Amino acid sequence: MQLSNVVVTGKSGAGKQPRIDVLVEAFGLTQLSTGNIFREYLGAWKKLGYEGTPEDFWADGEFIPTEKVFEIITPLAEAADVAPEAAVLGMKAARFVDQGLFVPDGITNELFASTFEAAGGKGLVLDGYPRTTDQSAFLLGLTERLGTKLDVVLLVDNEDDAIVARTTGRRICPNKACGKVFHVQYKPPTPDGRCTVCGTDVILRSDDSEEKIRSRLNEFQLKAKPAIDALIEQGSIPMATVPGNLPVFTDEAVRESVMGALKQVGIA
Repeated sequence: MQLSNVVVTGKSGAGKQPRIDVLVEAFGLTQLSTGNIFREYLGAWKKLGYEGTPEDFWADGEFIPTEKVFEIITPLAEAADVAPEAAVLGMKAARFVDQGLFVPDGITNELFASTFEAAGGKGLVLDGYPRTTDQSAFLLGLTERLGTKLDVVLLVDNEDDAIVARTTGRRICPNKACGKVFHVQYKPPTPDGRCTVCGTDVILRSDDSEEKIRSRLNEFQLKAKPAIDALIEQGSIPMATVPGNLPVFTDEAVRESVMGALKQVGIA
C-alpha cells in the first residue's frame, strides 16, 4: 500500500524511533524530523560567519522589516554559498534558541513548510511535528494547499515511570563518528563503562536526568497531546496505537506490532 504521510507521536522517550524505522522500511517513506530541520537552518545561519547576533535584527518586540533583513544577509549568504532564505529562517530561529526560549509557532511553521514542500509534501514520516494546536491547524492547511494528505497518526504509548527508568539508564557514546546508544540494563556498555565499538567512555546526556525527563513528559500532556487530538478531530485522521514496551523487544516484534496496529485502522 502506498502512503502519503504518517505522523508519529508519543512522549519523549516512548520509543518512537524503532517504529519510525518500520514505516520507513515497509512503505519506503522518509523521516522528516523537526530536530533535524532546526539543525539544518541553524547551520545555514551559522555558516554565514555573521559577526553580530540575531538581536541585531530585532527591534521593538519584533524582527525588523523582511526586506532589510535580506539586504544585510544576502551578500553574506552568497559568499558562503548558502540560500539567503534558509539563512534568514535560521537567524530567526537562532534568536530564540540562543536564549533558551521556545521558537514561536510562526517561525517553526515556516521552517517546517519550507522542508515539507521541498520534499514534495508526500512520502514522509513526520517526527516531532505538530506539537501545538496552532501547528496542527497549519499542517492541515498546508497539506490541503499542496494537494496531499495525512494517512494516519501512529501513537507510541508508554507509561511515564517506564520512560523515566529506560531513559535514565541510557548511555551515549560521545564520539561523533560512532554515537552508539546503550542501556545499563538492556544493552550495557563494557563493564568499565566504555563503548563496545570504539572504546570511548559512554555518558549520560544532561537531558536524560529524571527532572528534565518529567518536564518533557509534562510538556507532552500540556501541548503535544492537545495538538494531536486537534489534528485527528479536525482532519478526520485515523489513529493507530502501539505499545512502547513489548514482552520481547526484537526488530520483528516491533514490526509486527506496528503493522498490526495499522491493519486495525484499515492500513497495511
